[in-house]
Amino acid sequence: MTKQRDARIPCQRAAFEIPEDTAYLNCAYLSPMHARVRAAGEQGLARKARPWELTPPDFFEESNRARALFAELIGARAEEIALTPSVSYGIGVAAANLPVARDQRIVILEDQFPSNVYPWQALAQRTGAALVTVPRPADGDWTPSVLAALDERAAIAALPGCHWTDGSLVDLEAVGARCQALGVALVLDVTQSLGVMPLRLDAIKPAFLTAAGYKWLLGPYSVAFLYAAPEYWRGVPLEHSWLAREGSEDFAALVNYTDRVVEDASRFDVGERSNFTLLPMSIAALEQIHEWGVANIAATLGAYQEELAARATALGFTAIDRRFRAPHLIGLRYPGGFPSGLPAKLAANRVFVSVRGDAIRVGPHLYNHEADLDRFFEILRLAL
Repeated sequence: MTKQRDARIPCQRAAFEIPEDTAYLNCAYLSPMHARVRAAGEQGLARKARPWELTPPDFFEESNRARALFAELIGARAEEIALTPSVSYGIGVAAANLPVARDQRIVILEDQFPSNVYPWQALAQRTGAALVTVPRPADGDWTPSVLAALDERAAIAALPGCHWTDGSLVDLEAVGARCQALGVALVLDVTQSLGVMPLRLDAIKPAFLTAAGYKWLLGPYSVAFLYAAPEYWRGVPLEHSWLAREGSEDFAALVNYTDRVVEDASRFDVGERSNFTLLPMSIAALEQIHEWGVANIAATLGAYQEELAARATALGFTAIDRRFRAPHLIGLRYPGGFPSGLPAKLAANRVFVSVRGDAIRVGPHLYNHEADLDRFFEILRLAL
């Protein structure tokens, strides 16, 4: 049977409030809001204005719906997902529950996003473990260097799906296999890849996996998700939320305190998880991603990025080889460095990208079209 090719998605700009004179190529920074996500938030605000209409089941049903939608993205079960406010919260849960000894190592990448670095620095300081930083490879291919750093001394590997500064990839399945063979706990921050790149949890087998919702998951700020493998379901939560105690659905019985914490990933939920504005927004965003299809999003943005890379190279920029970079996120570097005023000049002309490290980071999404690229490259040519 012939494998069907992933379908390209037509430009979705009409669903976003982006003026035609604005080239927003910066989803890696903060996604704009889809119309259905905004509508869900407005409806949530209206519900808070009428609290007598909120019932005890409302504190649970939307939380469980959000878990299920996120779980489906990674091939997990809803009970394996916790609701958190941030990546740093999820990584904090992992750091609080993974053992590491004085003579062991925690492996991270050079210039990794701080939320997946600071907790490991603190853990290394507390335990005397060594924090090992894998240096950035010249060709952008992280995987061989990561695999070489994973030996019998490693206890934890804390990594991204792709590097946040330039989209350079880590082969998570190869790294996952190596971690499984060595008994290394793999902790992933997939904020800059999930929702755009398909992910096979069963092939990677992380101990913990987290993602913020406000970038490629198109959701609101302050909603994130955490996958916790079942062997950690008796772990220590960062908070002692009443919602995570057994029998909490019965509000009248909440005065009957219990030591019994639910034995699934929801024990790691943030307090006040049942946000009646933000959760409906996250649900709407995740439903939209499922409707489009992650593989289709990847195929569409991959084609867009190929044109972007070709046009940038023609202007003298360099980019990581397509084999080693994500389909949606690219870092453009210029020999000798690009002009220092370039980001401000782009913004002044309503072209929005980020500068991360020594790269101009470009992160388009389905709301971008050809005119956005034309506008971007017109300003680049004038500035160089």
